[in-house]
Amino acid sequence: MAKSENQKLKLLYLRDYLRHNTDEAHPATVQQLIDYLASRDVHAERKSIYDDIRILNEYGTEVLYKRGSNGGYYVAQRDFELPELKLLVDAVLSSRFLSAKRSAELIKKIAALSGAHQSELLRREIVLAGRLKTTAEDGFANVDAIHEAIRKNSRIAFRYFDWGTDLKKAYREGEYVASPYALLWDDENYYLIAHSEKHGLTHYRVDKMEDIRLTGEPRVFTEETKKFDPAAYSREVFGMFRGERKRIKLRFENALAGVVVDRFGRDIMPIPDGKEHFTLTVDVSVSPNFLGWIAGFGGRAAVIFPQSVVDEYRALCSAALAAAE
Repeated sequence: MAKSENQKLKLLYLRDYLRHNTDEAHPATVQQLIDYLASRDVHAERKSIYDDIRILNEYGTEVLYKRGSNGGYYVAQRDFELPELKLLVDAVLSSRFLSAKRSAELIKKIAALSGAHQSELLRREIVLAGRLKTTAEDGFANVDAIHEAIRKNSRIAFRYFDWGTDLKKAYREGEYVASPYALLWDDENYYLIAHSEKHGLTHYRVDKMEDIRLTGEPRVFTEETKKFDPAAYSREVFGMFRGERKRIKLRFENALAGVVVDRFGRDIMPIPDGKEHFTLTVDVSVSPNFLGWIAGFGGRAAVIFPQSVVDEYRALCSAALAAAE
């Protein structure tokens, strides 16, 4: 029998079929493999299938044989296990940066990595309803443009907007120009960390940026930006609201140690303060969000030093009480 042009693709077709359609619960017989290859206009005999499977195993695609009446060949391992794929799917679902449409597209691609049978199981467990999502569809394009600007050491110009009470975009005045340094994931959103002439080191929500373009002007590097540490920035800035960076002393109940570690990391140095409390000195960007975080613990947490931050905290609590009257 004359060989078709597709005959050269035989191993690739066989590998793709086994990876996509088989697992331990759904093995494929040799005849099924022969029939599939025939549908691709590829001739195969039983002996050649055995040789192909041997070559695939040598290549690193682990193909095992299951004995019994419902036996056959199947791919034993994939690049991602099902629990790992579920974790990736949940990360996509939790991301407010991604629109519902883009989330669905990514989840479909992630699910395909598990093979046809587990992919269906994975999709059945996914619930999109009730998740807060951005309405912007150009988030990926923004990320690409920012990465390109960083790679080319170029400043960027863009428009920036907020959401109005009419649920429409309210564009801020003028075109923004900034030197991009890094992208930071925080509170389920993507932020650009950048330097602007007006605000110094600052950040922007990527899904609120539009019409990003590279200016071609080299990025600005100040003493502050040269020492920029994304991890430290994320720890110091609460809710991505930036204020004046200060070294402050806090006091917590011992039961809040886990919450404090989650927020500031394990490099902190808690100091016992009596039997039921500890104190902590950290660098924080003091903002209403940070003070609100402290207030959320009621009397179980307090600002101790400096006095200026203690006064800010008291003023915030007083204003909150007055608004509730």
